[in-house]
Amino acid sequence: MTDWNADLYLRFAEERTRPAAELLARVPLAAVRHAVDIGCGPGNSTELIVRRYPEATIAGIDTSPDMLEKARCRLPEVAFTLGDAATFAAEPPADLLFANAVLQWLPDHEALFPRLMESLAPGGVLAVQMPDNLDQPSHRLMREVAARPDFAGKIGDAGAVRARILPVEAYYDLLAPLAAALDIWRTTYVHVLADAPAIVDWLRATGLRPFLEPLDEAEKTAFLDAYTQQIAAAYPRRVDGRVLLAFPRLFIVARR
Repeated sequence: MTDWNADLYLRFAEERTRPAAELLARVPLAAVRHAVDIGCGPGNSTELIVRRYPEATIAGIDTSPDMLEKARCRLPEVAFTLGDAATFAAEPPADLLFANAVLQWLPDHEALFPRLMESLAPGGVLAVQMPDNLDQPSHRLMREVAARPDFAGKIGDAGAVRARILPVEAYYDLLAPLAAALDIWRTTYVHVLADAPAIVDWLRATGLRPFLEPLDEAEKTAFLDAYTQQIAAAYPRRVDGRVLLAFPRLFIVARR
């Protein structure tokens, strides 16, 4: 997959940062020595950690060079490095592992989450936020458009583009034996956006990427045109002309 587009991602920086802020607010640590922002993106979530724990040594990892470049410009004092959450291990063990909107892209959470817990120092916290929106019209329609004959040959199995995260109960059963304290909740944000193309712009930076990646430029344009038409029907304009994008997210705060 090609690199992420940090500028496109940051068009909705305020909306994307809010879940990270609400996740960090539930972290029950008065002080942190060593924190890692896993999947740090352009550093918007890392900046929240820097503000709350100014005395901490903070690092950020991401697979995207473009995201890391933006993060280094935002926070030159933080060590941002190329790294993959799928194989990450904190050294030294971290007091805080913060993973905002990244782990949903990875498979095998039954192995991933216990491994991340092992990277915590005693009393350390794993804080995770993951979009839980695959059943929303925004993502259901991606799969439906991708299944059309014009696109299916290149995209393949649209249902396999992103694996589903586990049910809430499964994360509880997975983490409860490893955690001294465990906090799990689900929130549905309702984002007020200008119109259907704004919803598509939001998703082009994230969920649409695996669908668009295999297509040539003409096919991408055709896909986006078809998808935008479907989005406009699924998200009608409200009384003021704007549209509402419902966005469920799952939060987990586990203390070792």
